Amino acid sequence: MTATEEHPVSSANYILMTAAYNEEAYIGKTIESVLAQTMLPRKWIIVNDGSTDRTDEIVAGYAAKHSWIHLLSATKKPGHSFGAKVQALRLALGQITLDDYAFVGNVDADLAVDPSYFETLLGRFAAEPKLGITSGFVYEHHGQGFRSRWFNDPRNAPHAAQLVRRECFKAIGGYAVLKYGGEDWFAQIQARMKGWEVESLPELKIYHFRHTGGGSSTLRNSFRLGRMDYSFGSDPMFATLKCMRRLRERPYVLNACTRLAGFWSGYLVREKHEAPRECISFLRREQRSRMLSAFLPDPLRNPPAAEELPGGLTRSL
Repeated sequence: MTATEEHPVSSANYILMTAAYNEEAYIGKTIESVLAQTMLPRKWIIVNDGSTDRTDEIVAGYAAKHSWIHLLSATKKPGHSFGAKVQALRLALGQITLDDYAFVGNVDADLAVDPSYFETLLGRFAAEPKLGITSGFVYEHHGQGFRSRWFNDPRNAPHAAQLVRRECFKAIGGYAVLKYGGEDWFAQIQARMKGWEVESLPELKIYHFRHTGGGSSTLRNSFRLGRMDYSFGSDPMFATLKCMRRLRERPYVLNACTRLAGFWSGYLVREKHEAPRECISFLRREQRSRMLSAFLPDPLRNPPAAEELPGGLTRSL
């Protein structure tokens, strides 16, 4: 297909965005994966975020052959910022009219998905009108093949290859630029707070070519995640239990302790939370409900219904 040809009839009314920085090793695989989709996006905007390798050249080659792939170039600011990705995605959004698309999606530049991936997500949206955000499960390469991340959860939709219903995207104000990252988690909190459902589909695999947080050392990333938990206003008990779950990650114990130190250091330095107050209140209610569900026996979580007896008396069923 040349740049002058029309978009193929197998396209669907969704747009994809990608922020790419020095991804020459993987970006070609990602593009080939999207090209193989049974339902192609109407447009895909790839932002070269100041790469110093061949990322720009590789994307430009595909854009010259496919009119619906667009390359934008951004100048990367000095230093490291977890908000850089979202800033690049906002640059992409500035090139479109959001109301022209029913769904907005993000695809990271270092992954691949099966050919029916986006068609399956679109089908899920059609079946669930209140579904706002959805994705598949992330599988990471471990030398002997891809394995599901142990913290994959159907209640969470990772940003790696995600679709958002337009109405939900507008309701949450798009992706937020956050000091410690976590734009996908923050978007999901806001979506649920506004009445939208969020889910990921275990049967859909996202093949991630490197580990989450692979751009920094393991312990540095763990500390950053702890600060992120604090910045969103996580319930302290929930955050502590969450860190305990990390005991299964290498380096054992040290990884969990580092994340916990990151969380409590936020209180130590009295850092201001990034999430607004109503968002923090909603998140803590969710987290406390999950803790109750995990620790209370079932009859206490779901009290039995009452049967009305003659004389206004009741009896538990």
